[in-house]
Amino acid sequence: MDQRSLVERAQRGDHDAFATLARAAVGRVGPAARLIVRDPELARDAVQEAFLSAWRGLPGLRDPDRFDAWLYRLTVNACLGAARRRRRRASEVDVGDIELRASGDFAAAVDDRDQLDRALRQLAPDRRALVVMHLYLGVPLPEVARQLRIPLGTAKSRLNRSLAVLRVVINGDVERATAHIQERGQPA
Repeated sequence: MDQRSLVERAQRGDHDAFATLARAAVGRVGPAARLIVRDPELARDAVQEAFLSAWRGLPGLRDPDRFDAWLYRLTVNACLGAARRRRRRASEVDVGDIELRASGDFAAAVDDRDQLDRALRQLAPDRRALVVMHLYLGVPLPEVARQLRIPLGTAKSRLNRSLAVLRVVINGDVERATAHIQERGQPA
């Protein structure tokens, strides 16, 4: 059964259709949420909140073909809300499943994951959301801007600045990244 018919059935109250949609989507929104909030427990809570909002709001979804984009927006909003509520809580690093490189270099894979984690921590949650939606989920930048309710030009400049910070941190110069963030007058 295609996604559109599942959405239409779920809109009419079919729990099984919604469960099928949720199972298919959790593999995409779960990892994205972890990248945004940087805490596995908060990410799970945000995903649950997004699915609950989706179930409640599903009858009002006008275009069933836009279900994925709508669910991404609900997930990002739940993540940003969780990040605002968190207030400097210690976070855990969940390395999750690490794909081994073709050479089987496990240590390099862990190091790459650690570098990415350190780099993403330098970004504010709304900037992480932008990077994750565009680069990890593959959402086109105009759609990301629309979902985050910011102008496309703002999304482009924030993405550009965020990527610059990520490059600097990954290259090992956290102090330079911090200076880059402060120089702009706002968090990357």
